[in-house]
Amino acid sequence: MVAVAILAAGRGTRMKSNLPKVLHRLGKSSLVERVLDSCQLLNPSRRLVIVGYEAQQVKDSLQKDSFLEFVEQKQQLGTGHAIQQLLPHLEGFQGDLLVLNGDVPLLRPETLENLLKTHQTHQNAATLLTAYLPQPKGYGRVFCDGNNLITQIVEDRDCNAAQKQNNRVNGGIYCFNWSKLAPVLPKLSANNDQQEYYLTDVVKYLVPVMAVDVEDYLEISGINDRKQLAMANGILQNRVKDYWMKQGVTLVDPDSITIDDTVELQPDVIIEPQTHLRGKTIIGQGSRIGPGSLIENSQLGENATVLYSVITDSQVASGCHIGPYTHLRGQAQVGESCRIGNFVEIKKSVIGQNTNVAHLSYLGDATLGDKVNVGAGTITANYDGVNKHPTIIGNGTKTGANSVFVAPVTLGEDVTVAAGSVVTNNVPDKALVIARERQRIIEDWKS
Repeated sequence: MVAVAILAAGRGTRMKSNLPKVLHRLGKSSLVERVLDSCQLLNPSRRLVIVGYEAQQVKDSLQKDSFLEFVEQKQQLGTGHAIQQLLPHLEGFQGDLLVLNGDVPLLRPETLENLLKTHQTHQNAATLLTAYLPQPKGYGRVFCDGNNLITQIVEDRDCNAAQKQNNRVNGGIYCFNWSKLAPVLPKLSANNDQQEYYLTDVVKYLVPVMAVDVEDYLEISGINDRKQLAMANGILQNRVKDYWMKQGVTLVDPDSITIDDTVELQPDVIIEPQTHLRGKTIIGQGSRIGPGSLIENSQLGENATVLYSVITDSQVASGCHIGPYTHLRGQAQVGESCRIGNFVEIKKSVIGQNTNVAHLSYLGDATLGDKVNVGAGTITANYDGVNKHPTIIGNGTKTGANSVFVAPVTLGEDVTVAAGSVVTNNVPDKALVIARERQRIIEDWKS
């Protein structure tokens, strides 16, 4: 059995924020959510989050996960003190305890899997994740024998000149045999400059203790301030973009593009500069997105084009041309081979195949059939001040420029709407509807 404990009690004063540090976001998820996601491959039997500062806020942010256990550390007296709080909660537990930090969000699941496998294969009392840093200043140095068994851990400030030449550092990620760790925890002392209980002190009492080096040292990057948060985002983005380029996706200017790690892209997708893909977005093969577009929680089919547009919570079928300056939102659904063009907003509407909405229009709560042509400036007036109402437009209908449909209203198939009409009543199939005042000319008019 494996239990996971996540240290999430600190305030993070260097973030200069009222928000607990572990709740700051990296991409789509908070830091602590990313740490939780990183240990899913291990399928732990128990997951415990140690909370302290703004404990209720942290609990509320994770309430959708009903299998989490929360342990309160009322005073934040160090990592050793945090793990001491687990003693009553893990009483009688027989298994291994993986200790993770809620502000170290870049660990790969495969790294933790390797750490646990090494720990169990060698039947270690403790196994530490270590890394070789180019600039190790500030990190505790780890010293090992030829079998990677740890002989000493020395804090940076206590290292002599020779010890500082060692670039192998403690990553702050631990795997313990709980039966061996539990009796040792009460022995920890706060007799140090910080007057804190250090978890690394348990190494003095446990045998054997082994180091496992992480291949990519950036995985152990912790977040202490906004600059480090930005750096972590850059690391995450590089991972994501490198992966998709290897999968056959073209990123025209990777530095100006952002892609959440929840996005799915098919081969031969082209992402133009200044484009941002977020959330549960899926882009079909051969589509071209951007420049200057934002797509969030949306699905696009194959060979679609999106130019200078925003699409959120919507679906666009194959072969569509979107933009420039189109806004699709609120579960808009656009059928195959549609043209949705300049300065068009579509909200919570269904658009049939081969339909054109080319210019300066707003469609809200509307259902349009196939091969509808929407003239420039067409508006569905869907809101009466209290409720939203639907507009239905049948196959093959054509709306003239500056038409307004006062919902609820239904137009049949193959209807023609004269320019400038305000339609308030239902219209049958194959009709011409003219709903405007007769033109009058009053000569020699003065205001």
